[in-house]
Amino acid sequence: MAEAKRTVEDRLRKEYFSLLPEIQRVADRLEAEVRYHVRLISGGLERHERLAVKCRVKSCESALEKLRGRQEGATFDDSRPQIYTLTSLNDLAGVRVLAFPRGRLTEIDRKLRKVFPSWTADPVEVDGDIQALKYHGKCRRRDKVRGEYQVVSMLTGLFWEVEHSAIYKPDARLGGIGQHLGMLKSTREVVKTLRAFEDQFEVLARRG
Repeated sequence: MAEAKRTVEDRLRKEYFSLLPEIQRVADRLEAEVRYHVRLISGGLERHERLAVKCRVKSCESALEKLRGRQEGATFDDSRPQIYTLTSLNDLAGVRVLAFPRGRLTEIDRKLRKVFPSWTADPVEVDGDIQALKYHGKCRRRDKVRGEYQVVSMLTGLFWEVEHSAIYKPDARLGGIGQHLGMLKSTREVVKTLRAFEDQFEVLARRG
């Protein structure tokens, strides 16, 4: 009887913590694979270039919010709790490869596509411009959890980290700020400015 009264969120939280050991294993394995296969690129960087690999495991509440956001009206149907599962998310375990300048992104992407040829491409695109190359899939067939990796400009990726922390994980006072039209416009302008900086830097670096 007590089980029947559990909310969808309660069931999903239970599922999350049962999956957590596997999520961590997938994250560790994906990070190790990516680091290994970009090591030659890292070793060949010029003094002004940068490459970093960052790994993260999606938190329980963040996973719930993402799954909830996919539903009609951004709400769960408590009469059908069995239709929801966190294993439908592609990014419970993720790796982001950051590179500066942007010219290294294509080289990194080609290298990793050879390692993960069957993974599904799902690029991050805004206003027709691809801001990050993103892929998801399973490290091993028997895995329940899919992993995700991104290849993105370091300047854009670091800005996203600040933006995500400030806007999408705010305290109660700041709820909804991420959907404010002025903030959305400002965010697009920042990304465009960072892109312009990188493009100009690469032009001048080649001349030097």
